[in-house]
Amino acid sequence: VQLQASGGGLVQPGESLRLSCAASGSTARINVMGWYRQVPGKQRELVALVTNGGSPNYADSVKGRFTISRDDAKNTVYLLMSRLRPEDTAIYYCTAVIWGSSYWGQGTLVTVSS
Repeated sequence: VQLQASGGGLVQPGESLRLSCAASGSTARINVMGWYRQVPGKQRELVALVTNGGSPNYADSVKGRFTISRDDAKNTVYLLMSRLRPEDTAIYYCTAVIWGSSYWGQGTLVTVSS
């Protein structure tokens, strides 16, 4: 499975941004898709995941502000980020899980700054 993320950029606090991640290859075997983020010098952390059945799981820090969705017809997962904060600044990585094995996209930088 190959993952191509897009949509990162520079926004001001309080603004919104939508990330997209398109999967190609053996997409029929994907169980879970989602997003992690990483700040230089820190561990990569979970942002949000969504299962085949559509059940989302969010990190506490983004609940109520971020929404994950999945379009299986397009093999794409989205992350709508609202009310962004400076602490949301990170490289965002999309991931796909196939029977316990994780695949990663190249990452897209999100910077929240005034």
